[in-house]
Amino acid sequence: MRTLEPAIKKIWTIKLALFTGMTSLASLVFEAVRFFSDQPVLFVPGLLTGLIFLSGLSSTLAVPKLRYKFWKFDLRTEELYLERGILNRIRTIVPLRRIQHLDVSQNILEREFNLSKLIVHTAGSRSSDVVLPGLRMDEAERLRDDVKRYILEDAV
Repeated sequence: MRTLEPAIKKIWTIKLALFTGMTSLASLVFEAVRFFSDQPVLFVPGLLTGLIFLSGLSSTLAVPKLRYKFWKFDLRTEELYLERGILNRIRTIVPLRRIQHLDVSQNILEREFNLSKLIVHTAGSRSSDVVLPGLRMDEAERLRDDVKRYILEDAV
């Protein structure tokens, strides 16, 4: 089983930190509006924002490390095997013969860390896209080409 690139932890941390900042700011605005309105204050001012910020901070520090620890994948002879999940373990097997097409994608953060994700589109409607994040760009392209080669050989 192979693991993702360690830099994916930084990307996940940045995304969670941004989410924590946005929700904390929204909570702060909500509390300020409630405090200065005529409506009665239902709780201690700053408590909601503090709880959101502390829970977001602890999640930002812990979740990316745990998520990375439990993300593994393997390209086998006839299938792509993915294993992930912190509390709920998910094991996904994608038969290579069911793959419709493949994408290698990068968002702005991934580009900064030279990472990408392989998106596997399979036949079927339920959960038909499988995403393999945290790959170096050259590794994602190599995986894409290996799967493509299998698909072309299987078609012949």
